[in-house]
Amino acid sequence: MTSENLWWTESVIYQIYPRSFFDSNGDGEGDLPGITSHLEHVQSLGVDAIWLSPFYKSPNKDGGYDVADPRDVDPRFGTLDDAKAMIKRAHELGLKVLVDIVPNHFSDQHQWFKDAVASPKGSPERDRFHFHDAKADGTPPNNWISLFGGPAWTQLKTADGSAQYYLHLFDSSQPDLNWDNSDVSDDFEKTLRFWLDLGADGFRIDVAHGLAKENILVDHHNPQGLSDALRLDVEMSAEVRGDLLSSVPFFDRDGVHPIYRKWRKIFDSYNRNVMAVAEAWVHPPVRATRYVRHDELQQVFNFDLLVAPFDASFLYECINNTLEMLHQVNAPATWALSNHDTPRVASRHGDQASRALALFVMALPGSCYIYNGQELGLPDAELADSDRQDPAFFRTKGLQKGRDGARVPMPWNGESSPFGFSTGMPWLPIPQSWRGLSVADQEKNLGSTLHLYRTALAI
Repeated sequence: MTSENLWWTESVIYQIYPRSFFDSNGDGEGDLPGITSHLEHVQSLGVDAIWLSPFYKSPNKDGGYDVADPRDVDPRFGTLDDAKAMIKRAHELGLKVLVDIVPNHFSDQHQWFKDAVASPKGSPERDRFHFHDAKADGTPPNNWISLFGGPAWTQLKTADGSAQYYLHLFDSSQPDLNWDNSDVSDDFEKTLRFWLDLGADGFRIDVAHGLAKENILVDHHNPQGLSDALRLDVEMSAEVRGDLLSSVPFFDRDGVHPIYRKWRKIFDSYNRNVMAVAEAWVHPPVRATRYVRHDELQQVFNFDLLVAPFDASFLYECINNTLEMLHQVNAPATWALSNHDTPRVASRHGDQASRALALFVMALPGSCYIYNGQELGLPDAELADSDRQDPAFFRTKGLQKGRDGARVPMPWNGESSPFGFSTGMPWLPIPQSWRGLSVADQEKNLGSTLHLYRTALAI
């Protein structure tokens, strides 16, 4: 494959959170036809590809990242035919399409987990997940803490009175998969081929660093400290955070890499520039290069700018280290200022600094990721606790406010909320303070953030 065909090495990829992009049927939730009808807006920015967060069948307890069927579309978003139409229209507009894949866990409503619940201890159905007996005192198999707060284990009792715990690093509705089980690897390879056969050009791999677990029945020496170190909103010294993250038994284990080497062979078998980008939170940062070796994935997210201060020396060090590190494995850099899991850049740095950062990042070598609404300069929305839906808010009893503020729907036009997003009540309220930030309003203002992005990407 020649270097000029490696489109992802110098590209701009626009992330779409489907539930918040555009609602075509008035039910208050964005959908696939809504995306298809507004792809011209995305193309007008000058981007090369779109990445869609999950739109698969799901109970939606974690924004679609609790997948009940990875090879079908949730009815709230449309149908498989709608997905095909969206991919087709994107390609007509010259846009590549990346879809999210969630290999760390399934929903507890996936048929596999239902089968596991109905099956006895030691059964093949339970071996697809991490089921283990309690300790002698009846407590969970180890002291790991969920990233959403609370224990990482939930006890399941069956009709015969027997009980086991199952592992969930996230919500209890998201049981972790056992990647030592061949059923799991075979099923995900089937899913990869399914979406590639439908025309997808690649994947964003959720929790790419989390598939292999070690010492699963051993307590961690500092479970609360580890949980805090994995949260960006908890302040601690870089040294302490680094020490804790160097001992994570369930993240960035060597066992993930054979999985991605097999996936790479699948990608290359299509002979049409299929790529994948890993969401991999690792420490030290140089370990990210292990995910983008010549026989594994093509990109790995660099999250430094999601937490970086607006400080020249810090930015210089971050960028220099990133480029130097990835040069060693001949992999392109990636840059992102916002995504669906973190506070928006306009809220972290303010309007003027976020505009400056956007120009800065778009000029860097490598690929730039833009989160929908970032091109409008949207801040996080302030939400009442009664409107929040993120499981992290509920599992931590409000200690974590969660990610809902960054997921509020896009404003398209009009003078009042919901600003053209829907003819119904949006799933999260759009603040009236966003008046003037809509696509239509910014189209009319040559000094707007929207025109800034278009102008910069046209250079």
